[in-house]
Amino acid sequence: MFPERFLWGAATSSHQVEGRNTNNDWWLWEKQGRTKEPSGEAVRHFELFDEDFRLAAALHHNAHRFSIEWSRIESQEGVFDDQAIQHYREVVQSLRRKSLEPIVTLHHFTNPLWFYEKGGWLHKEAPGWFARYAAKMAEELGKDVVYWITVNEPLVLVYHSYLTGLWPPGKKSAAQSWQVTRNLIQAHKAAYQVIHEVYRRNSWPAIKVSIAKNLRPFQVCPKTNNWMCRLSVFLRHRLFNLYFLEKIREQMDFIGANYYEREIVSNDKALAYGPFGGKCNTAHGHDDHVNILGWGSSPEGLYESLLWLKKYGKPVLIAENGTCEEDDTYRLQFIKTHLEQLERAIGGGVPVIGYLYWSLLDNFEWHHGFGPRFGLIEVDYSNFKRTPRPSARQFGEICKNNRL
Repeated sequence: MFPERFLWGAATSSHQVEGRNTNNDWWLWEKQGRTKEPSGEAVRHFELFDEDFRLAAALHHNAHRFSIEWSRIESQEGVFDDQAIQHYREVVQSLRRKSLEPIVTLHHFTNPLWFYEKGGWLHKEAPGWFARYAAKMAEELGKDVVYWITVNEPLVLVYHSYLTGLWPPGKKSAAQSWQVTRNLIQAHKAAYQVIHEVYRRNSWPAIKVSIAKNLRPFQVCPKTNNWMCRLSVFLRHRLFNLYFLEKIREQMDFIGANYYEREIVSNDKALAYGPFGGKCNTAHGHDDHVNILGWGSSPEGLYESLLWLKKYGKPVLIAENGTCEEDDTYRLQFIKTHLEQLERAIGGGVPVIGYLYWSLLDNFEWHHGFGPRFGLIEVDYSNFKRTPRPSARQFGEICKNNRL
């Protein structure tokens, strides 16, 4: 059994499901041919959200995480769109009517074009601009929302956008990566403060504000168990898993944790990664099964990750955990094996309050396009028909019974 009032559900993000988000940096990136294919209509969740939430409720979910598209709310600097705000108000109300706890994310990788053109997260004013937007959304939606996530996977954003150049703005600079990391820390802190201030000013009930932090256990490859590889694993863990959390530990009311896989690190010369190594899961055959993106399943890594979080003494919400599979039986196996490790962590004293699968729907998977299918609900991209997969119904029984 899981704790009473456990949050069960799934997650989505605006650009991946809504469609026609034409005023953000990702839409521009896609027009420039920088992705496998454009997002286009995505899965038309912007129009079909009520139908999607009915499906989630029928699958016995009691919570749903979604993100607000900042570029819809503030398509011009300092000018807020009342019609867009009303849309997200209706999204929250739709969730409430179906007894689904809304978990609202303010930033899930995309930025308004005006923000992007001013320098984005490199600009010294970026934290203040983000806090202004956060305050506006708290004022508009706050009376119906308890859980807020300010920024989704900040260091994934830093890595792909400012270190490898795979995502907009396509930078490849360690110095700029460091600056963006510092600005994202300040942005979260500023947003945390203004959201709480809005609630105090309106005498609304207590709220919970956090980030969604991607957690990844790093392990030394047994084939290269040398001091340099061990140092690399130590530094990766400190910088990727712990640094951001340590910097905001006083500004989080719970911890949103995203978990997908472990990373085995090797500096095998044959892999040409250099002395500090790189991921060798596939090259050295560490994973028995990999999904469409080549990610292995390592549920014991979820348990390990949750034990790191125990020291913070905060409630933990699994804000994302999922896989993309051609064979749906692997999806159900993935869910069950990870929930077993989640139960183990709860038994070990980690205060986990919920589990959200990624994702509710098949969607646009960033630079990978529409190929990887993470959804509990299959989407036919030719007509946008929704069909719950067998794994969705079996996960629904777990949600309904609050037990594996």
